[in-house]
Amino acid sequence: MSADPPAIRLGAPDPAAFAPYGRLVHPPEVPGRRAFYSDTLQPPPPGTAPVLHVNHVLPCELPLTVTGLERHPHAAQVFIPLDVTRYLVLVAPSDAAGEPDMADALAFILPGTVGVIYAPDVWHMGATVLDRPGAFTVLMHRGGALEDDVFRTIAPVRLIDSRAAHSRPETISTEVSE
Repeated sequence: MSADPPAIRLGAPDPAAFAPYGRLVHPPEVPGRRAFYSDTLQPPPPGTAPVLHVNHVLPCELPLTVTGLERHPHAAQVFIPLDVTRYLVLVAPSDAAGEPDMADALAFILPGTVGVIYAPDVWHMGATVLDRPGAFTVLMHRGGALEDDVFRTIAPVRLIDSRAAHSRPETISTEVSE
């Protein structure tokens, strides 16, 4: 019998904990006001253009085994939920060799009312929803001479939510990202 992969506990949205990896996108608290996040997209990589698309993501269940991450070294990537109940965010810093450092990885369960902006060069899991199929608007700069999609297979890690009863385990890799 094989041992379970190391577990990462899913936390509630925490803007301060997430800050080294990007920003969480919240609507303004005061009706009629705007919350601006344009600074997270600056400066765009040379020779690129903004690309906006909508993805459709099938749901997963917890606990979830993750075997791959991705990063975009030169551009931020924005996910705004269009029709999502809850979704998972997993981020990791880079180690000295530039690979994902899973020892310091963080994971969150976000409600469908909060978006996420991954800063350039941040290792993250692809879009992963819970409960039912979901859709996100995704914005990032694309094109130019610089390669900006990097995918890595990682040693399996399990995302767990200790507050909920566990369902059958699932496994995902970066191929479900966009």
